[in-house]
Amino acid sequence: MTKSNYKLTKEDFNQINKRSLFTYQLGWNYERMQGSGYLYIILPQLRKMYGDGTPELKEMMKMHTQFFNTSNFFHTIITGIDLALEENEGVASKDAVNGIKTGLMGPFAPIGDSIFGSLVPAIMGTIAATLAAQGNPVGILLWVAAAMAINVFRWKQLEIAYREGTKLITTMRDRLNALVDAATVMGVFMVGALIATMINFEVSWMPQIGEKVIDIQDLLNSIFPRLVPALFTGFVFWLLGRKGMTSTKAILIIIVLAVGFSFIGHFLFGMA
Repeated sequence: MTKSNYKLTKEDFNQINKRSLFTYQLGWNYERMQGSGYLYIILPQLRKMYGDGTPELKEMMKMHTQFFNTSNFFHTIITGIDLALEENEGVASKDAVNGIKTGLMGPFAPIGDSIFGSLVPAIMGTIAATLAAQGNPVGILLWVAAAMAINVFRWKQLEIAYREGTKLITTMRDRLNALVDAATVMGVFMVGALIATMINFEVSWMPQIGEKVIDIQDLLNSIFPRLVPALFTGFVFWLLGRKGMTSTKAILIIIVLAVGFSFIGHFLFGMA
């Protein structure tokens, strides 16, 4: 048996998408990472294509459990191309499928994670947090809407990739690169705006020389407005780059520093 006689249906795509959204990472491990998860989301369809217990099914299952790791937001594009090839060529597509998985998992990992794991949350989170801080409930709804839109995108891309097959690789490459460049610039801009508007780290110590009271914070603002929040953000960035440092440890260090400086009375730290 070299060719599958089964054609995927809407129910198949729905089943794959449900497994992709809710169970894809459950089998993650340090040896093969997402390999077992990838096999699990398409296993029912492989059984329909090759038949239960057949040598062809076992061969393709073994191939799909090999090392695989890419962005959670783009992996179903690879899955759609994979299924289109297997549906048309069966076991004969093994080498092509393996090559596509190996070749695309690397490029798609930074693209998907940078856009949907970092840039979109940074941009939409900044807008939503600003609205919420002002008491506007639209901030919460905006954040929920952004998360839902991402999941809708993940749901739709499987069928698109399946229909387009291998053509998708060449037709999307230039657009994806341009999108990543534009989103990167926007993300950096929004993160900078977030630091300037949402981090309130001020020097409240005002030494007195004779009858003259020197406002240190006002002096810093005249040199470089929002300099202290920028320096504080740089410190946190440096801290997270230290060996053995985790975000939890960094948060604890920040809390200790904030409480300590507030107790001394030289600094005032707060988040708006």
